[in-house]
Amino acid sequence: MIGAREVLGHSDLAVSGLCLGTNTFGWTSDRETSFAVLDAYVAAGGNFLDTADSYSAWVEGNRGGESETILGEWLATRGQRDDVVLATKVSQHPEFKGLAPKTVAAAAEASLRRLGTDHIDLYYAHFDDEQTPLEETVGAFEELRAAGKIRAVGLSNYTPERIGAWFEIARRTGASLPVALQPHYNLVHRRDFEAGRRAVAQQEGLAVMPYFALASGFLAGKYRRREDLDGAARAGMAGKYLSESGVRVLGTLDEIAQRLEVEMSTVALAWLRTRPQVLAPIASARTPGQLPALLAGAQLELSAQDADALTAVSHDMEN
Repeated sequence: MIGAREVLGHSDLAVSGLCLGTNTFGWTSDRETSFAVLDAYVAAGGNFLDTADSYSAWVEGNRGGESETILGEWLATRGQRDDVVLATKVSQHPEFKGLAPKTVAAAAEASLRRLGTDHIDLYYAHFDDEQTPLEETVGAFEELRAAGKIRAVGLSNYTPERIGAWFEIARRTGASLPVALQPHYNLVHRRDFEAGRRAVAQQEGLAVMPYFALASGFLAGKYRRREDLDGAARAGMAGKYLSESGVRVLGTLDEIAQRLEVEMSTVALAWLRTRPQVLAPIASARTPGQLPALLAGAQLELSAQDADALTAVSHDMEN
């Protein structure tokens, strides 16, 4: 079972220590399997679900919104909308690109329809849209919040400077302040977050939910040789970590995992939870069988010695 829930930033949302990523739904997990993953996650005490309106538009034959649709069908079938904290994102759906006010409004309505709900708990600006004045985007999110269609605002993939600008505009205009930040962050991809985003997250009290928490399966020990990547759906993403320094990270992870008698992915997630501002790493399970190791990552408390060893061995990663 997942441990106690914590409040997300300055919001009134209480979430579990593992956020279930649902990008596999409608991609490598069919509807039945997706339902089974969701059932197992909630049965273990999880309540934090992450999706995006663009999942999984990259799959041939998909249009985007497949993950939201499956989530909506599961929520309708199970009747558990009030038991979960639902996060989704806007700016990348093929029909709703960018963050112009009309686009945000239309995309939110489409997400609400697919999810079968009247509100989104946490709504992220998925990627920055520098072609739209930021003040207009902040205003669009505030209109949704004022209308009760979203409860809280999050930012994903924004630079420290643009995060700061969003906060400045929100304070000046009286809009609600963002409460969450979703960056690419894991043991083998640290610089993007630690070079600037971490400082602004601390300054503004943002709860951090790292995506690619397991580096597309690399930190689970799935890919130790080039041959292991053959035919893998995430080969392109995981393969870039197969370097000497990446293999050293795996070696330290493996040693700690074997000593603690847990999976490598459990240790990788537990390390993230030791990092400043990190509240709930995001990890996805293609099948229910992959869930136990992820759930354990929300409970395992690493010793300072083990956490420091992982921090040291991953320090030289270039990604």
